[in-house]
Amino acid sequence: MLQPILHELGLVSLYTSPLDTKLLCSQRFVRLFAYGGSTLILASFLSALGISDDRIGLFMTLTLVGDVVISFFLTLFADRLGRKAVLLLGSALMCGSGVVFALSGNFWVLLAAAVLGVISPGGNEIGPFRAVEESTIAHLTAKEHMSDIYAWYSLIGTAGTALGMMVCGWVMSVLQDAQKWEFVPACRVVFVMYAGVGAVKFLLTMGLSKSVEVEKKTTKDTTTNGNGNGNGSSETDPLLESNAQQEVVKPKQRKLFFLPGVQAELVGLVTSLLLLFGLDSFGSSLASLSWITYYFRRKFGMSDGELGSLFSITSIIQATSMLLASSIAKRFGNVRTMVFTHLPSCIFLATMSIPNSLPLAMALLIGRACTQNMDVAPRAAFLAEALPAEQRTAIMGTINVVKTTASSLAPLLTGVLSSGGKLWVSFVLAGCLKIVYDLGILITFGGMERENRRKARALSRAAEDSENA
Repeated sequence: MLQPILHELGLVSLYTSPLDTKLLCSQRFVRLFAYGGSTLILASFLSALGISDDRIGLFMTLTLVGDVVISFFLTLFADRLGRKAVLLLGSALMCGSGVVFALSGNFWVLLAAAVLGVISPGGNEIGPFRAVEESTIAHLTAKEHMSDIYAWYSLIGTAGTALGMMVCGWVMSVLQDAQKWEFVPACRVVFVMYAGVGAVKFLLTMGLSKSVEVEKKTTKDTTTNGNGNGNGSSETDPLLESNAQQEVVKPKQRKLFFLPGVQAELVGLVTSLLLLFGLDSFGSSLASLSWITYYFRRKFGMSDGELGSLFSITSIIQATSMLLASSIAKRFGNVRTMVFTHLPSCIFLATMSIPNSLPLAMALLIGRACTQNMDVAPRAAFLAEALPAEQRTAIMGTINVVKTTASSLAPLLTGVLSSGGKLWVSFVLAGCLKIVYDLGILITFGGMERENRRKARALSRAAEDSENA
């Protein structure tokens, strides 16, 4: 009786996955632990240094702009430079940024450290890590297990955020209340912890094997997939490719100026993804986790310990809900799961800043958390299936760069609104934009996924009939 439950939850897929996959999930846990802890205090830390709200918004914007440039080049050439080497470099930079934040109070020095060392302004993924890791997981995972692995990859990261926020909140409370430290020195202890987490991530990356790297293809290798593990064409067949299209020769390819070598039949797909994901990221960054914690601290006077507990609870809820997303996606498809689980969270976000009552505002925040991240694993699985293996890292990296570019514009706007006492407007606008994104995903890709599922069922029936004959 237990085995079907374990299969449904994806635990069997995770348990039987390669060690490299487990190490990548562990890296995500410790990285999001660091992001969660730093995000809880980042805006308040900068404010305590005497930086105005509009300059805090500028700080976040410039951090994301700098990250765009670094991420673009690292992910575009990650397969050539070596995925492991890129992840090691990122881990070392995390250590460096934590040390700088622990020692300096200069605006421009902190900005340089945030850009080069991957400090997350919103608690979400920035830098080249996620694109490289998701592409590597797709490289290592069979198609039938991909949804489960991505669900646990996302869940483990969210659990890291929850634990990081709780630990940070109570470390701050102990240092300030019990030890009578000032706020800024207590924050510096958190950034020392951030540097230590970067060192742990570096050690985990060192444990990755050569299997994470892209194997060099030969002209005669036309029957195996890009991972060289004999799993047939499960990884290299994008959703939009038919059997006839798999034999497209090089002259039929064209180039996008921002992504050389994208196949002609994928241009429409990639462009739609860039526009929609960019819109979603802009909306998310208008009401990033740093601004939400700042809003609750300022409007309701919540302490660091209370904030840490509240937002760790919401992160735990987000992590738990991801298990349901994988199960739903198996039955209704990735696109419909992405949309119909994400829409409620957008509505909660748009209305969260309206109440003047703390319990009601907390109820809306928790309501948002129930479905906020249920679209993450289905979205990753959708991209992994839709994109060809040999271009997956570069395209995913470009998508992340566009998302970061879009999100980099939002914190400045939020900072200006906050300076004018209109921080609540950014939450309403963010929720509305994300609703538009959800509807755009459904309209653009809903019919496509239904058609591909219909073709898959037809091929399966044809294969069964052939075997019976």
